[in-house]
Amino acid sequence: MDIQQFWQLIGEARMRVPAPDNGSAVAEQATALLALLPAEEIVVAERILWGLMADSYRAPLWGAAYMINGGCSDDGFDYFRGWLITQGRETFERVIADPDALADLPAVRAFAAGGIDIECEEALVIAWDAHQAVTGEELPVDGLVINYPTLDPDWNFDFGDRDELSSRLPRLATLYRH
Repeated sequence: MDIQQFWQLIGEARMRVPAPDNGSAVAEQATALLALLPAEEIVVAERILWGLMADSYRAPLWGAAYMINGGCSDDGFDYFRGWLITQGRETFERVIADPDALADLPAVRAFAAGGIDIECEEALVIAWDAHQAVTGEELPVDGLVINYPTLDPDWNFDFGDRDELSSRLPRLATLYRH
């Protein structure tokens, strides 16, 4: 398992569900697909997943999650990034580079119109659940170190400051006027 294979697995999981914007459904399929692999590959998938979580640990994205979900705790930001991973590589990379690009996604537009929070806690345990299904044992976490980057100090402001956040994420601000 490498990063390319991980993203292929997410893509396959997305194709297997009727609504690929539903992170929980994608996570369920990703778990099932991972469970077809040897336990060693599932362990590697866990490391890749948390590497992506570290890659997406960015203040501008946290600000976007805060705006979209009407607030965003540490755990809430994890669940938001879990959903983002379930949306596939292209979307993930585009949004990491420009969190305001979330406003261009049809799913985000639909969620905004429906007042639906964006999160997927289940995405964070796809390898854990697959490993449990394959081996009957907990996934070994020894040696798993997550190196989160330092958050951008230019974004060190209260995300509750609607004017400041809106000036930095104008397209999302247009969608989320709460």
